[in-house]
Formats: sequence, C-alpha cells, structure tokens
Amino acid sequence: MFDSLSDRLGGALKSITGQARLTEDNIKSTVREVRMALLEADVALPVVKAFTDQVKARAIGTEVLKSLNPGQVFLKIVHDELQNVMGEANEGLNLATQPPAVILMAGLQGAGKTTTVGKLAKYLHEREKKKVMVVSADVYRPAAIKQLETLAGEVGALFHPSSGDEKPLDIANGAIDAAKRAAADVLLVDTAGRLAIDEDMMAEIKALHAGINPIETLFVVDAMTGQDAANTAKAFADALPLTGVVLTKADGDARGGAALSVRHITGKPIKFMGMGEKTDALEPFHPDRVASRILDLGDILSLVEEAERTIDKKKADKLAKKIKSGKGFDLEDFLDQIHQMKKMGGLTSMLDKLPGMGNMGQVAKQTEAAEGQFKQMEAIIYSMTRDERHFPDKINGSRKKRIASGSGTQIQDVNRVLKQHKQMQKMMKKVSGKGGMKKMMRAMGGMGGPGGPGGPGGPMGGGGPFGGGMPPMR
Repeated sequence: MFDSLSDRLGGALKSITGQARLTEDNIKSTVREVRMALLEADVALPVVKAFTDQVKARAIGTEVLKSLNPGQVFLKIVHDELQNVMGEANEGLNLATQPPAVILMAGLQGAGKTTTVGKLAKYLHEREKKKVMVVSADVYRPAAIKQLETLAGEVGALFHPSSGDEKPLDIANGAIDAAKRAAADVLLVDTAGRLAIDEDMMAEIKALHAGINPIETLFVVDAMTGQDAANTAKAFADALPLTGVVLTKADGDARGGAALSVRHITGKPIKFMGMGEKTDALEPFHPDRVASRILDLGDILSLVEEAERTIDKKKADKLAKKIKSGKGFDLEDFLDQIHQMKKMGGLTSMLDKLPGMGNMGQVAKQTEAAEGQFKQMEAIIYSMTRDERHFPDKINGSRKKRIASGSGTQIQDVNRVLKQHKQMQKMMKKVSGKGGMKKMMRAMGGMGGPGGPGGPGGPMGGGGPFGGGMPPMR
C-alpha cells in the first residue's frame, strides 16, 4: 500500500537535505514535488491544495534544531499534516447503547460490503469479545444472502435468515428482535448496492436507516477507485448521517489517494481498512501509523499488536521450557514457527511495517522468494512421518527420496530444510542460554548491513528466511 506515493515523497524530501535553514526558496521545489506526488496518487485537488499550503506555511522560516537537519524537520511537518488530513487518531465504533448495537453498512455494488460485514463480525467477536449477529437486507441479490450465511459460519457470528420476497425494513426489524432474544451485543445489517448512485437506492436506504435508527452507519468504499472513492463517499454522506468509512482493498491500492481524500472531503473518519481477502484482514485505521507507513517510517506499534494477538503464548512458553530442559528443537517445532509467522501476515506484511523497508525493491523480491520457501518447507515437513519430525537424524537417503516424492520436491530441497532446521536449532540453544538474544542476533548477522534485516543476503540474514545461507529457490 502507498508504494508509489512513498517513492515520490521519499525522492522529494531528499532534495531538501543539507540545507541550513528552511526558507521559501529552498522548499519551493520540494513542495512542488510533494504536490505532484499527491496528484499522481489520485488525491483530490482540494485536499492537495489545502495540504501543500499548510506544509508550506509551517515550513517557511522554521528554525532547524541542533539535533536535526532540515530534511528531518520537513519530514516531521509532512508527517503531521498527513495525519491531520486523515484524522487525528483512530475513532473506534460507538457501541454504547442498549444491546443490540445496530450497525448499518452502506456502499456501492462491488465495494466489498458483504465481505466487510464478515470481517467486522470476526473483529468484534475476537478482539472486542462481542456476541454478533449478521443479517442481509439485500433482497435483489440472493447470492449475497447465501454468501453472508457462509461467512457467518466461518467467523462465529449468528445469522438471521432473510429472503428476496421480504422488504428490507421488515428484514432489519425482524433481525433486531432476533438479536434481542439471542442476547447479541451487536447486529450488523448488510444492504443492497448498485453499480452507481441512484435515487431509488438512496430512498430505500434512507427509509431503512430511519426505521432502525442505527448507532453506526458505515460507508464501505473500494480504495482502488482513488479520488472517485472520496466523491462517492461525499454523495452518501449528503444522503445519510454517516458515522464513518471503511476502506476496502487497501492492500491493492499502491497510490493511497482514497485514504488521503475521504476524511477531508466527507468530514467522516476512516474507521477500518481491509488489507486482504481473508476474514481477519481488517485493521483499525490509525492516521498517525498510516502517515508513518507512507513516509516509510515503519509501523512498529501495529507489528507489536499483531504479534501479541497472533502468537500462541502457551506454545511459546512450552517451546522455551522444552529447549531449556535440553530436549531440543525438532521439525515439529520448526513447522510451528513457520505457522506463527504466517499468522502475522508473512514476511511481506512484517517488512511493510518496519522502518526503511517500504520501497526496497530488492528486499521485496527476496521476501517473495522467502515466502515461496516457507510453502516448500511446509510441504516437505508434512511429507515426513511423525517419528521423522521428532527425530530428524533418522532421515537417511531412502527416506529423503520418499519425502521428496511426497512433497513434489527434489532431494536437495529436503537436505536444505534439514540444514536450515539444524541452524535454527543452534540459534534456539543460544537463546535459551545466558545472553541468548544477543547471541542469536549475532548468529543471524545482526539487524543492519547489506540486504536489510539479518545482514548480507536478504530477509533475516544469510539469504534465507531464518538466516544461515539458504540458497534461493529455483
């Protein structure tokens, strides 16, 4: 996300480095570059003008602190103004009402409303510990009702059935009664979309809104439509008392125009953004963190929160005790580590949140290769017997041939996984001892140097996902 905007802004901000003072003359060309970067990112023109005017007003004549250079001062100004454009802070859902808290979802057809209802149900169930019911008031598309029923089953939400011969308001009121009887905390109401804004659609959703009086009315919009997303959101905001916006398909939006335009044009906060197709790919929208990602300053807070949420603490404690007791780190444990990293979105997602990693093309290519290696590792380990996973030293030539055949790989690929496991085993022993983390970082090649994290060669050192010189995939 924001790749092209990050590249352009990064180049623009480099031009001002080395100046002794920020003046109108030496920031003029930089502001022009920033303006062009925003326009190319499909940010709405009024937003671009307001943003650059504010940056220029703040930057001119700003004294450079002794500990900073002008580029850093300007960078902070741009960061602050990006945050101001998108909102001061994350605005969560308002659920402070007599249950069920009704949330109405609005938007155009194809924006991802139904999928977002499923994602939001999972978010509220898992992170907010709410009992959630979902219902579809889309009487024009029977497939939408079935899709929502399937999603409800996947995410652990209650589903209230509906059919195409019912009126949307009757469906919603029936669902509210059912939610009360089931003691649900939240009711998510999916609505019909259209390919374009039309009077009939607006009249229908206005009547539905007036009839159920939801505490939250969220507009779901495709981030990849750029400036059009902001204009469509404005049309809905004029027709409905929206309380917030959900940006979908943000992972496919390299420009970022919608994220920078929607808040300014509608006056409504972006509350969530969808970052993938999976039901857990929904993130609260934090303007300060998104501004940092745009400027390639990283998003460590989100990375830490992701780790805390996804890492199985019981498994981690169990593994630590096992290694300390001298039982060693077997291939079953190795497989668990791969699964933990995948739960955090894989290397690509993790690197995207690290400072200075957003526009490193070479690292991105290496990361893609590493993701492929993870899949290959899984296939190889799954082709082993339970005994072989626990006692890798038993794996002789004939077993390697069988494992390679079962996983669709070559014997050298099996050898590579076994070698990688041995190196990881050595690291784990170092971690379990005194000064363990420092020893492990030395073994991985440190966090600096050529190639990014892990030192020479690529992600996590040595050219492979865990370090130690894993050759690239064929």
